[in-house]
Amino acid sequence: MARPRIVIVGAGFGGLSVAHALSGVDADVTVIDRRNYHLFQPLLYQVATAGLSPAQIASPIRAILRRAANVRVVLGKVTGVDSERRVVRLDERELAYDQLVLATGSRHAYFGHDEWERVAPGLKKIDDATSIRRRILTAFEHAEAATDTEVRRRLLTFVVIGAGPTGVEMAGAIAELAHVALRHDFRTIDPRDARVVLGEDGPRG
Repeated sequence: MARPRIVIVGAGFGGLSVAHALSGVDADVTVIDRRNYHLFQPLLYQVATAGLSPAQIASPIRAILRRAANVRVVLGKVTGVDSERRVVRLDERELAYDQLVLATGSRHAYFGHDEWERVAPGLKKIDDATSIRRRILTAFEHAEAATDTEVRRRLLTFVVIGAGPTGVEMAGAIAELAHVALRHDFRTIDPRDARVVLGEDGPRG
């Protein structure tokens, strides 16, 4: 009898946890991800505030699963699932499965206002973190060059929406960047004048 084929879509925390749990069982396990690295998302805020480099929070998926002999890794983007035929569709091929695990993670939501993403990017990927870091550091540079007090004040005001763990850590890291890392780097402005506003829609505890 053929061994069961288990396909896991997503190599985040959930997908890798399942893959590790299935390591060594009598089954052929396939992990599919569109990236070849696992991203430690809880530290993305550190990349966004120049505390860490992207390489410090990204680990190769193949290295993580190296000792799981019955687990293979496939690089690809899943475009669909045919539950009747029991196949996962990738860009240029299909993979058959007996059991399917969808561990694709979550996305940030703008509650019907996707246009907000242009001025308030989410923080889910390395590209998000490096983009935010660029915006933060550029704001200090523009404030240094500004001659209008009100313009300078706006440039040195940073708003973080969401007071969950990531939001709180992000707000604190921006404040630390301004008060410690950048404190002596400018001649016209005092980075410690930066304001960090943390917004939360939920009730106060």
